[in-house]
Amino acid sequence: MIAERAERFRALHEAGCFALPNAWDAGSARLMAGLGFQAIATTSAGLAFMLGRRDMEGAISRDDALANARALIAATDLPVSADLEDGFGPGPEDAAATVTAAIEAGLSGCSIEDTTANPADPIHGFDASVARIAAAARAARAANRPFILTARAENFLHGRPDLDDTIRRLAAFAEAGADCLYAPGLPDEDAIRAVVRAVVPRPVNVLIGPRAGAVPLARLAELGVRRVSVGGAIARAAYGAALEAGRTLLAGDMPAIAALTPYDRIAQYMTSGEHQT
Repeated sequence: MIAERAERFRALHEAGCFALPNAWDAGSARLMAGLGFQAIATTSAGLAFMLGRRDMEGAISRDDALANARALIAATDLPVSADLEDGFGPGPEDAAATVTAAIEAGLSGCSIEDTTANPADPIHGFDASVARIAAAARAARAANRPFILTARAENFLHGRPDLDDTIRRLAAFAEAGADCLYAPGLPDEDAIRAVVRAVVPRPVNVLIGPRAGAVPLARLAELGVRRVSVGGAIARAAYGAALEAGRTLLAGDMPAIAALTPYDRIAQYMTSGEHQT
């Protein structure tokens, strides 16, 4: 079953552009499955919120992330890819160990960032970054089943808007064995197009769309993007709705509370017991 999910996930990257929603618990995973998505991903921000923490480097441990991933895997029969941040350690051996643990957990893929967890120097040097992805790729290949390793270049999220360096890193990550390339926060369509061209035929993931302004999924497909994730956006929407409902209750507006989403609208996507994998 796990290998079959992984094969479906690999095939999605070859079939065209698809949306990859980020779930944070079993219930949100079942909602996304019920809506008809073909795969789901975890979100470090959504997991951090669920645990009552801020999303920052070091807030979530490898054990936290993999326990969350296993909950999503058990909740549906969809392929699951995990946001595994910086691989939970600075060295190539840390990235490799994280990928090995991800495969053992039953994941169909994961992402590894080139961040350092050091705000003063947030991005690993070029050679170190490539070595980390190469080690992660070797660990993925050792599984002898499909596994989509996504390598992330984080320049644009850490105050380093250097497109040339970002493309250099992504191209090197592809050469080192990454299956999918991802540079969150790309500024515009031209930057997205340049990234796609630099790593062809490897698929490219984007985060919602260019920072200059989100565009429809169909437009991202025209730019050559294969996968579009949303990070913590759906989790933020859920927590935002809970925040507003709490404010409404605190204000004593019971008619507004009574008009909130009815039980059956949510319950229809849930099961009466544990999903059987």
